[in-house]
Amino acid sequence: MLTLALLLQDGPDPAQIRHMALAMMTIIPFLIVVGMVVVLIPTWFICKKAGFSPWLSLLTLIPPGGLILLYVLAFAEWKTAPIQQTAWQPPLPQPPVPPAMPPQS
Repeated sequence: MLTLALLLQDGPDPAQIRHMALAMMTIIPFLIVVGMVVVLIPTWFICKKAGFSPWLSLLTLIPPGGLILLYVLAFAEWKTAPIQQTAWQPPLPQPPVPPAMPPQS
């Protein structure tokens, strides 16, 4: 910020502008790749869990593709069944035990 403030006060120095442009040209592609990974990984797993091909997550790389994928996932019939929640079941009542017979002599 200080460099930018000094740059605007004294007038643009071509060497400083060149250095700032080179710094941005090296940082911005890295930020773009990180942003793509941050979006692709969750959509990959969502598509896989929904029963669709995970490769559909690549639609998020094109601008309207992410919106199209969102609508497909929201309104499509998911091919997976929900997991049955198992709860504790009380034991079934057992029939009464017959009384013991006295030994025959």
